[in-house]
Amino acid sequence: MGIVLIVIMIALSVTGVVAGVIGIVVGVVASRRAARVVGECRDLVHGAVGSYGTVDPRSLRNVAVVRYDALNEMSGQLSFSLALLNAHGDGVVLSSINGRAETRTYAKPVVAGKGEQELSPEEAQAVHSAQLGTELSAVVPAPAGPTRRESKRAAATA
Repeated sequence: MGIVLIVIMIALSVTGVVAGVIGIVVGVVASRRAARVVGECRDLVHGAVGSYGTVDPRSLRNVAVVRYDALNEMSGQLSFSLALLNAHGDGVVLSSINGRAETRTYAKPVVAGKGEQELSPEEAQAVHSAQLGTELSAVVPAPAGPTRRESKRAAATA
């Protein structure tokens, strides 16, 4: 019986040693894996992954709005042009021309910062501002000279 007890104790101690060694190996593997993941996260934060860092160059990132009085018949500069561009200067410029009786909305594609269709000065300004990232909103002053309504009054009184 003493020999059986000694064999059992030796088996338990060997099992304990094996379990301890396995625990150490698992701990080392987990530590190396955690260090690798921490390094990958650090690289992502510092923008070292891929040629563009962590920002997709195709995503919307440059926005600018230009407000103006398109028809010279109302105040408040309710007309606007909105440029939505990615890092390559591709996107769209949306314009809303507001008048007394109606509102018209236009969408024009933009490729590499240039309109595929001819852009109005306000649309071109919105695209330019979006590319520079200088202003989210700009206001174009009303043109100098009499408005259409003032011209009609002057003609009627003359």
